Amino acid sequence: MTEQASWQDRILKPDTAVEQMKQKAALRALEEVEHGMRLGLGTGSTARYFVDGLGAKVADGLDVVCVPTSEATRQQAESLNIKLAELDDLKRLDITVDGADELDDALRLIKGGGGALLREKIVAAASDKMIVIADDSKKVATLGAFDLPVEVNMFSHGTSAAAIGDALAATDNQGAISLRGGDSPFITDGGHYIYDCALGQMNDPEALAQALLTVPGVVEHGLFLGYATAAILAGTDGLIEMGDL
Repeated sequence: MTEQASWQDRILKPDTAVEQMKQKAALRALEEVEHGMRLGLGTGSTARYFVDGLGAKVADGLDVVCVPTSEATRQQAESLNIKLAELDDLKRLDITVDGADELDDALRLIKGGGGALLREKIVAAASDKMIVIADDSKKVATLGAFDLPVEVNMFSHGTSAAAIGDALAATDNQGAISLRGGDSPFITDGGHYIYDCALGQMNDPEALAQALLTVPGVVEHGLFLGYATAAILAGTDGLIEMGDL
């Protein structure tokens, strides 16, 4: 049995077409990983296939050190004996591989559906390259069909939500703003709440991103602008590669 066959034999075996698409994108990104690299490990249903494949290659001798973007990813990586470190110690990463809830032709992203957007953005910002992996249904002409997550401090969060509405209006955006989890709010790994903004179609993502960060109480938002350097999208007809791998 060849080395390639041995690690591929140990990875997850998705049983639906969509999950198989996600895994194809993840394994293509894995081809960009080299011995000795420092990696950011993303969070979500597609990123877990990357972490799974990476664990199989680590078991065959690949030497990398990684920073997880969530506690869920940390637990998965630890279960696969992937070497982890703190970002403070590594300073810079070679590549972060992560999913996206939406992306457009300019590689602008909406992330945060899984609630890990703050750590994901910190890790992405410290990376020389960010490769997005997703199925091709996440590619859109205009961002906004997926609700935009905004992470806020718990203190007086209703006041922050009202100010978020003002920021939307000031940038010619509109839509319902709802606390994720409602009466039992979702709490992020950082100990914050998330408000989801149902915009439908987003006007001027750059202006909106800046406006949201001026709101006291907003910790971070799910617009990732200028972070992704490449994307690998898996469709029924094969892989679509965007940007610079």
